[in-house]
Amino acid sequence: MKLSAETRAFEDRLGHRFADPALLVRALTHSSVGSPTRGDYQRLEFLGDRVLGLVMAEALLEADPDATEGQLAPRFNALVRKETCAAVAREIDLGAALKLGRSEMMTGGRRKQALLGDAMEAVIAAVYRDAGFAAAQALILRLWGGRILSVEADARDAKTALQEWAQARKLPPPDYVDVGRDGPDHAPLFTVEARLASGQAAQAQARSKRDAQQLAAKALLAAVEA
Repeated sequence: MKLSAETRAFEDRLGHRFADPALLVRALTHSSVGSPTRGDYQRLEFLGDRVLGLVMAEALLEADPDATEGQLAPRFNALVRKETCAAVAREIDLGAALKLGRSEMMTGGRRKQALLGDAMEAVIAAVYRDAGFAAAQALILRLWGGRILSVEADARDAKTALQEWAQARKLPPPDYVDVGRDGPDHAPLFTVEARLASGQAAQAQARSKRDAQQLAAKALLAAVEA
């Protein structure tokens, strides 16, 4: 199979030359353009999620032999969640290689977090099926890189940590106030302010209210701990 220029360029960015290029094409094909003969990435996504999970579980065990299950679980979740997969996808510009239907392209599909995260898992599965577990493992460890070493900070839930900080000082739980919403309906940008009863506050923006709350809590926690 002859790859398009965009797909070939992505293969170079990915750092894996496919023996079976059809696997990569399927991993990059969204259901909006898939067909019974062409297929899309959904089945590969299912497999890639499991391959990623196994690689990360093993990497965490090796990185910290003394960690308990309770310590490992939030680290694992931070490494395999859709937000992390999407961040990795952006770093290798996976969105530029996606094969999308017109409706998805018109609504910013190449930038959608959920779509990028799903496709990243599908690409992992494509590498696994093309060259085996060792190749997929090497790819994941290379792409995730320093995230594995810094995961302790990433795994910390900022909203929980801020609430614990407030409780320790006999303050009521923080409030999260929706300050604004900008951008088009298909790609909104939410602004949320985290507030403490002591009067301290911090704002943050993100593509979802949940992420904006977490970022605001993180910013406020950094301010009060400083």
